Amino acid sequence: MDLSRRMPKDFFWGNSVSSMQTEGAWNIDGKGKSVYDVRPATEHTADWHDAIDEYHRYDEDLDLMQSMHMNMYRIQISWSRVVPDGDGDFNQAGIDFYDRLVDGMLKRGITPMICLYHFDMPLALAQKENGFMSRHTVDAFVRFGKKMIEHFADRVKYWITFNEHNLYFTNEVFNISGYDHGDRSLNDLYTIFHHTMLAHAQLDAFVHANYDDVKFGGMIAYTPVYPATSKPNDVFAARQLDQFLNNNLNDAFVHGHYAHEVLTYIKNNDIDYDHQAGDDDIIANMHADFLAFSYYRTTTINADKVPAGTAPNHYLDYGMESNRFLKANKWGWTIDPLGFRNMITDLYNRYEVPVFPIENGIGLEEHWDGQNMIEDDLRIQYHEEHISAMKDAMFLDGAKVLGYLGWGLIDIPSSHADIEKRYGVVYVNRSNHDLKDMQRVPKKSYYWLKSVLAKNGDEL
Repeated sequence: MDLSRRMPKDFFWGNSVSSMQTEGAWNIDGKGKSVYDVRPATEHTADWHDAIDEYHRYDEDLDLMQSMHMNMYRIQISWSRVVPDGDGDFNQAGIDFYDRLVDGMLKRGITPMICLYHFDMPLALAQKENGFMSRHTVDAFVRFGKKMIEHFADRVKYWITFNEHNLYFTNEVFNISGYDHGDRSLNDLYTIFHHTMLAHAQLDAFVHANYDDVKFGGMIAYTPVYPATSKPNDVFAARQLDQFLNNNLNDAFVHGHYAHEVLTYIKNNDIDYDHQAGDDDIIANMHADFLAFSYYRTTTINADKVPAGTAPNHYLDYGMESNRFLKANKWGWTIDPLGFRNMITDLYNRYEVPVFPIENGIGLEEHWDGQNMIEDDLRIQYHEEHISAMKDAMFLDGAKVLGYLGWGLIDIPSSHADIEKRYGVVYVNRSNHDLKDMQRVPKKSYYWLKSVLAKNGDEL
């Protein structure tokens, strides 16, 4: 064993999920509908009613995590489960479920992390308020968040607000913010983004004013973008994307202000983002204890494909190209462990705040024959290379990293409701249109990861 690469004893290894992709139980115990609950199944996707039924099977799943030597589980509290209409009475049965889940983790030596919003807006607020287009929704979310923090802060010490917050600065915002109607304009995009940042900032200030032992961080989806060529226009576009989609948020999380380049773009293009008196003071209160992120892949930008006058927020809609030098999975997601190291190192160098990869993994198409173990060697290779790259960032580059959480390490439907895109080291026996028995079946990668974590990752 190389003692110079021995991991910290308090390093977190674990699993990360969303409630809509795990819990099921969409219409019981007083849960209100979310925007996902009314999305129908299609030929290649499932509905969101059952997921993997963790609402009823969480003990089984926690036992699997404990057996793998995981010591952290990042969950999401479903807003509509605890506040059925988003801004009315709290549903005690919903809170009771998360009490059982959190207590089940602690009993097994698993540290909980809670995310407060993972795309599933309460349907009532989407229909009545157009989701986060409304400041009333911001107030309702802050009310919900404060109640959850007050209730769980004695047991839950790690919190984030919005999953992959930078997606709210791209066109994806209209799919994840409860946006029910409108022309999907750039003004609307910037307005929703600003509203979610105001919500995050208020909860950040609430935590730091009231809980000395609670850690509160921001989270973004990191997909580093390389220039497709060495042409200056490609290099410039890649830099702009990094500034708008990554550094703008991290500047706010850490320093309490949006990036100067972004503010200048807003001014020069007369963007109306519902900026009101006092908003800058709210944003200024942000002080991230850690910077969390998801990382799955990298991509490239070909600036020649981007129409003149396009907002940087939309560059990838036109100019994204796969990297011909990297291998990719069936869905075209490239495999780039060196990119993982590079962004960890750059993030820590830039902000000098502990960084935390809380989603990492590879989606693969897999089918279980009912008897034989799934031999997912590519997943083993993916995680081995990415954990090793993270250790290089820590021990060769000096980055401070809090932990490593894999995404959906017990199979769950993908973010687009496709259970056949599987990330787990544990197979869940269901398909998009047949629930079967939902049996949990360890894959080859389960036993590999169990062995790695038993030694705290020291032998990689």
